[in-house]
Amino acid sequence: MREITDHAGHPVTHGRATVNGVRLHYVTAGSGGPLVLLHGVPKSWYYWHRVIPLLSERFTVIAPDVRGFGDSARPDDGYDMGTIARDIGALMTELGHERFAVAGEDWGAAFAYAVAATYPERVTKLSFAEMLLPGFGLEDWSALTADNVSSDHFLWHVGFFHVRDFPEMLISGREEQFWSTWMKNETYNPAAITEDCVREWARCSAAPGGLRAIFEVYRATFTNIELDTGWARTPLPMPVLTIGSSHFIGEESRRQMERTATDVRYVEIADCGHSLALERPAELARVLGDFFAAEL
Repeated sequence: MREITDHAGHPVTHGRATVNGVRLHYVTAGSGGPLVLLHGVPKSWYYWHRVIPLLSERFTVIAPDVRGFGDSARPDDGYDMGTIARDIGALMTELGHERFAVAGEDWGAAFAYAVAATYPERVTKLSFAEMLLPGFGLEDWSALTADNVSSDHFLWHVGFFHVRDFPEMLISGREEQFWSTWMKNETYNPAAITEDCVREWARCSAAPGGLRAIFEVYRATFTNIELDTGWARTPLPMPVLTIGSSHFIGEESRRQMERTATDVRYVEIADCGHSLALERPAELARVLGDFFAAEL
């Protein structure tokens, strides 16, 4: 991992906070309204390293390592969306931000939705990118069907990661090879998954408890289904921007939030796969910046 700077060339600030019973690592950069960026699997805050300098001129960017990921602690439990949402809410309170915007991609989008659903009075705007919520399509896209297998988005790993112990046994010692191959297969431009990214996420997942923590997110699927279907009964009140890539989840991102919110708009990023912040960082930053900077 190389040192990351903000728009003015200043290094991002690293911090640690113990909140909701877990010690989280996070970085901050820039000034302006607070904007939380939440990463997916198997990533960390470093997923956003190409986007942070493009957003930090207009926003105070807060990019945490979700519990179990990156350099945050890896407790035995608490990997459901509700607990992770409370982690983020408590972190923002600790940092002095009562109200804030939140953006997420992949599982980070699911966590961002959970934050908005848990704290609708605190979250001003939400961006939900490239994700299917448990209970609203994640299981369907992971099923072994002819249509899924022939598509660009067969989520075969959902069932595999859900199985206890076997993924750890098979991937341990092969983290770089596995994550590199898996993530590049989900991109439009495999070169976007650079060696510094692969090494960083392999380092974190190879640490004690690293693989287990990642897979516990998937093992919480049935709890998350109950949470998502319950939250969806009360539509989100804040504006929601949904973002899809032209070569992975695409417009299904919009349909996800139309089932859970009242004010939903959609942007599709062309010539892009599942890793928007790595494949098309400038366009993603422009889309996010315009949405979050606009007046409510």
